[in-house]
Amino acid sequence: MSTYVLSDIHGEYGKFMKMLEKLHFSDEDTLYVLGDVVDRGPEPIKILMEMMKYPNIIPIMGNHEVMALPCLRFLLNEITDQFIIDVSKDPTLLYAFLDWTNNGCETTLAEFRRLSPEDREVVLDYIGEFRLFETLEINDDKFILAHGGLGNFSKDKKLEDYSIDEIVWTRPDYDVPYFDDKYVITGHTPTQYIDQNDRPGYIFRKNNHIAIDCGACHPTGRLAAICLESGEDFYVE
Repeated sequence: MSTYVLSDIHGEYGKFMKMLEKLHFSDEDTLYVLGDVVDRGPEPIKILMEMMKYPNIIPIMGNHEVMALPCLRFLLNEITDQFIIDVSKDPTLLYAFLDWTNNGCETTLAEFRRLSPEDREVVLDYIGEFRLFETLEINDDKFILAHGGLGNFSKDKKLEDYSIDEIVWTRPDYDVPYFDDKYVITGHTPTQYIDQNDRPGYIFRKNNHIAIDCGACHPTGRLAAICLESGEDFYVE
């Protein structure tokens, strides 16, 4: 029985399936996915539909799910005169949609359009149930799992008091530990872009930070996972 964590699949269904195979993932294991399942890569919705089959895969919200969810719900509205009037009075969602279109939404939209109305609702309900963070204790080690980081960090601040934006959009300062007695595992920042990382594109550890986004959707990147019991890293090119 093992506990695994991976992040930022970004539509790479083939790499995701190869990772499950590489982990020998079974009903006795648990896998936490730290967000950014959707966008950029070719088959994000297919990954979500696969994840739904596993009660032992626990999804955590990423910034791309935060962007996608209201936009996809927005697109399900019937375009009536009243709808146009309401949008013109409050164009917030239109601006959010424009922001999402600048962040790789095309593949998510294309697959979502091909779903039946029933499956669209199932996917939206599933994304809406993503957790914001998770805390674990394994073999006397304590872990906090989140997509981005802990913005406006304070050791006295409860995790429940962090906003969604502080958790899914923040990029950690890896030179400064959040906690001395807990490991914080995050995605969001590809390890290729961490200046202190002497192994770009591989899992990065420093000051009780563990960064596991290894750029799965980039040509030179890979999908990475870590086993919390053993500390072992796994990679799919």
